[in-house]
Amino acid sequence: MSTKHTIPSDEDLTAFIDGELTPEEAARIEAIVNEDESTAERLEFLARANLPFEQAFAPLLAEAPREKLQAMLAAIPVQQSAKSGPVFTTRRRFLGALAASLVAGIAIDRAVIGIGRGFSAKDENSEWRAVVADYISLYTAETLAGPAPGREDQAAQLAGLDEKLGLSLSPEAVSLPGIDFKRALLLQYDGKPLAQIAYLDPETGPMALCIVKSDAGSKAPDLESRKGLNVIYWANETHAFMLIGRIPADRMKELGEDVRGRLSA
Repeated sequence: MSTKHTIPSDEDLTAFIDGELTPEEAARIEAIVNEDESTAERLEFLARANLPFEQAFAPLLAEAPREKLQAMLAAIPVQQSAKSGPVFTTRRRFLGALAASLVAGIAIDRAVIGIGRGFSAKDENSEWRAVVADYISLYTAETLAGPAPGREDQAAQLAGLDEKLGLSLSPEAVSLPGIDFKRALLLQYDGKPLAQIAYLDPETGPMALCIVKSDAGSKAPDLESRKGLNVIYWANETHAFMLIGRIPADRMKELGEDVRGRLSA
């Protein structure tokens, strides 16, 4: 990072977005962005990756040891500026609580960055899958611990997604055989509503069915691997879908085809 032309890391670009750099460092990165197209695209990607991690991990945050956490955070020096103050303070509070809650050796820097490295910002569907894979990789069985909600509770949670997504989801349509429905959340990606339906497989751990509005056109089901997770994804004329988890690829494909058929019925 000692020369003007050194390509900045994702951490540096994230700090630039949040206004945490010194004026000299900010000017250096701005110059690189103006000169280097790949760095400019990466900066745009990081700025757009705005999934609300705090909402996704709300159950963990509620149980975090806040007094101890606040004492730890009080010792962290913070650069104050009119631009960065509120954003960085919120991020520090969330990440500190997440660190206190997730004690299974998870790398917290992935939550700071909130993106998957190496995926093109120009491919909308690839981009949102990268972001989802990044935060689902943080989930453990403890994240989704507790009894599975009954059908009425499932239906109520799904109804909260329907209005924003323009879908009509039912517990039967999104059920996965032998895998517990745990919760349905409404998140946001790139200014668009994103539904996350979380499950817990007794053998392989957390899974999620995620849905976002998309006008990129229909896409036949395909399989890929991200962050050590298997993903089956597809799209119709109005929405993009992905099912993600650690279940073996063949089984993931079967589950994806099954739920796709029910959602299309």
